[in-house]
Amino acid sequence: MAASSANAASSKPNPAVDGKPVQVKLVLLGEAAVGKSSVVLRFVQNDFQENKEPTIGAAFLTQKCRLEDKIIKFEIWDTAGQERFHSLAPMYYRNAQAAIVAYDITKSSSLDKAKSWVKELQRQGHPNIVIALIGNKLDLVQSDADQSPSNGSSSSNTDDEADDATATPDNAVSIADPAAANANLSSSSSKRQVTKEEAEAYAQENSLLFFETSAKTGEGIIEVFTQIAGKIPLEAILSGRGNNNAGGRAGAANRGSGGAAGTNNPDDSRINLTNNEEAKKDGCAC
Repeated sequence: MAASSANAASSKPNPAVDGKPVQVKLVLLGEAAVGKSSVVLRFVQNDFQENKEPTIGAAFLTQKCRLEDKIIKFEIWDTAGQERFHSLAPMYYRNAQAAIVAYDITKSSSLDKAKSWVKELQRQGHPNIVIALIGNKLDLVQSDADQSPSNGSSSSNTDDEADDATATPDNAVSIADPAAANANLSSSSSKRQVTKEEAEAYAQENSLLFFETSAKTGEGIIEVFTQIAGKIPLEAILSGRGNNNAGGRAGAANRGSGGAAGTNNPDDSRINLTNNEEAKKDGCAC
């Protein structure tokens, strides 16, 4: 009997090696306008929209990734950051194997909100959930740091809403005026309100993955999903499989919350973690 059971167990198909995608439910949480939708759009479609409309309710997108001998199908719930939608969040993070909690590195209050989401996930989320904390809009700080005083205005970026843009030609500074130039550089560097050290220390204390990203340039985006894919225990995914995601998809469709982004056909594109040049730098490809 024992031998029979062992043979039955060994003959059970393993999605990790039989070519079938392993479904991973992933939820994005964070304050409004931190760039959650832009992060997903960059990952799924390799696209960036300068003036993206705020998400209403939630949007659903999928993307397949190959990681070594596994094909992982991310089922991504991009939730709205507005406070009036907070009560809907548990419906989307319930039974999620992974979560991305995003904040804006140029807005300190968004990190406070991110911390509250982390606490909620740790208290009410899946016991084996993999949580990644990401500081988005890195390009805003990098463009300021690389700016020459003679260039005048700094570049602007909007990851979710147009009102994030800042610089104007009135900020132009003559290189002949060192004092004014120094003042301008000081003002530019102060755009970063959350230091990497502060956020990284918090992530380490709470056993979170941590990244700084730019949805605009794509920096760090592939790495986020690659590291998440590598951290999720396959056994936890398989044991949590069932109708958990199907019901959520149907509910979102009935509310019409998926939006245009949700119409993307995920099976038409796949990111190969082995062949992607940028991902090679990170040790894999997604």
